[in-house]
Amino acid sequence: MISLLLRLKRFCGFIFGVVFFLSGAVKLMDPVGAGLVMQEYYDFLHMGFLEPTAKLFGTALALAESLIGAALICGVWRRTTGFIALILQCAFTILTLLLYIYNPEMDCGCFGEAIHLTHKQTFVKNLILLALILTYYIPSKHLGETRTRKYISFSIVSISMICFTVYSLFYIPLVDFTAYKPGAELLTSASEGGDDLYEAVFTYEKDGMRGTFSLEELPEDIATWTFVGTDTRIKKDFADSIIEISIFNPRSQRYVDSMAGKGKVMIISMYETDFTAEEWDTIEDLVQNAKKCGINALLLATGTDDIPENLQKITYTSDYKTLVSLNRSNGGVTYFRNGILIKKWANRSLPDIATIKEVATDDPTETAIDHQSKGSLGFQGFLLYVFAVMLLL
Repeated sequence: MISLLLRLKRFCGFIFGVVFFLSGAVKLMDPVGAGLVMQEYYDFLHMGFLEPTAKLFGTALALAESLIGAALICGVWRRTTGFIALILQCAFTILTLLLYIYNPEMDCGCFGEAIHLTHKQTFVKNLILLALILTYYIPSKHLGETRTRKYISFSIVSISMICFTVYSLFYIPLVDFTAYKPGAELLTSASEGGDDLYEAVFTYEKDGMRGTFSLEELPEDIATWTFVGTDTRIKKDFADSIIEISIFNPRSQRYVDSMAGKGKVMIISMYETDFTAEEWDTIEDLVQNAKKCGINALLLATGTDDIPENLQKITYTSDYKTLVSLNRSNGGVTYFRNGILIKKWANRSLPDIATIKEVATDDPTETAIDHQSKGSLGFQGFLLYVFAVMLLL
């Protein structure tokens, strides 16, 4: 009986640990995104004064999640780890209950940008996890002993996760789960295709309830509905692959969004402009190298006050949210070909002239697929490595 109970408890702890570990790992891959989610929680809890700590706290919490998950998978310090996991899960459950009740316009951020859940789905998910960790921890005296080699496994995984965190803090995510990923098409470019991008939607009302339908979705009893109005929207088939970038020209005081959708364009995005003189020189060299390769390079920033005079003529402005979504790295580069997002570089790995010449002449589709697949395979390989260490060592 005790043996059966022990197996059940360990199974519950293992499942809880896997979910916690993956949740933390996905967020660690994108520390900037974790910071944005934390900012939304600060705003929801009326703690906006803590906003400067959002990225640090969001990353630290994600690292804690992954290490707690790894500890549960490896089975080390069972009572202590179980207690900490239980306290954290209780806090998460209460917080998501508040989200479910008040229904703010925000994402829970449980799995970063990888998986988006409604507030109801998040709350149900946390109730299930709470049941798992309660089953695992209570009573805590029946958790069994840990094999010595598992402490070695946990140590290797912990060091690996810390190294992964450091890498993520300096470079763009290995896998881009945002809408601004390779292969996405700018709305200004896609709209040139004509009516195929858009569809008419009709709003009807019946028994005090309103519904919006496309032509193919009209209900069979439409004759019993009252027509309210019509509108246009991007077709669902295109919605996930269409992105918008607001580009404002401070010199002409006009929006020039279409600039990014014509030919070869390299956007250097800056949501903060506190660069050193040396960094500005590097950016200027990048701009000149792009021009030599027939690429139109432009700077996109939240403001122009700190931009050197020699770069002012190619500087345009956009909002913070767009810039941080376009490229997580401040001062990072995003390359477009005819409105299609092809490739990104972090500020710490800006392309040299040979690389720029290569992407300018290579097939854009192959470049986009290669860029996305390398990062995806890298992340999958990392996950396979850490799970192999936890389960086989």
